[in-house]
Amino acid sequence: MTQGRTLAGFAAALVLLAAWLKGYIHLDGATAPAQAAVSAGSAAKDGGGRPPAVYAPHLPLPAARPLRVDIPSVGVHAPIVVRGLDRTGAVDPPPYSTPNVAGWYGAGPTPGAKGAAVVVGHVDTRTRPAVFYPLSTIAAGALIDVTRSDRTVAEFTVEAVQVVEKSGFRPERVYGSDGRPELRLITCGGTFDHAKQAYSANVVVYAALTGTHPA
Repeated sequence: MTQGRTLAGFAAALVLLAAWLKGYIHLDGATAPAQAAVSAGSAAKDGGGRPPAVYAPHLPLPAARPLRVDIPSVGVHAPIVVRGLDRTGAVDPPPYSTPNVAGWYGAGPTPGAKGAAVVVGHVDTRTRPAVFYPLSTIAAGALIDVTRSDRTVAEFTVEAVQVVEKSGFRPERVYGSDGRPELRLITCGGTFDHAKQAYSANVVVYAALTGTHPA
């Protein structure tokens, strides 16, 4: 497969991923226990563009499947599973029966490799918080460790947290990268519409690879 076809295929996959985030990363029947947290903490309202890079590019790591994510500052410790597309062309998230599991979009870069890797997770369920419930409270400078199948840990540092309204969601902004190894963590945010059974926005954490160590 040529590089051009690879890039075109990845671009098409990002469009499908954006469609999922705009309409499918919501929690049926949720009672919005995380709404206050999303409106406060370190999450900033979307300013219309990708936040500026804080850290210099780190040497990319070879591709390796992510196994777990750890964010000690907010108490997130979760296994990661690979997710693809369902029959409708939307990304198939981790099932509600495993709310404490995060999902890596397997058609994109692996965490630590060149480009922006995407990891998604639910914010809550009908009855309790889920894996990315505290995502909006992460502060800039916080560390995110992603353990990989090659027995390395990719160390990311948070550069910014944004609440991106689904009505104005632009994939090139959220997933765009200048080639640095980067990580995007995404969950639901904003306000919960009970009629539509959907949140109005997504919380997006932008982080850059800043180190690595053996698992």
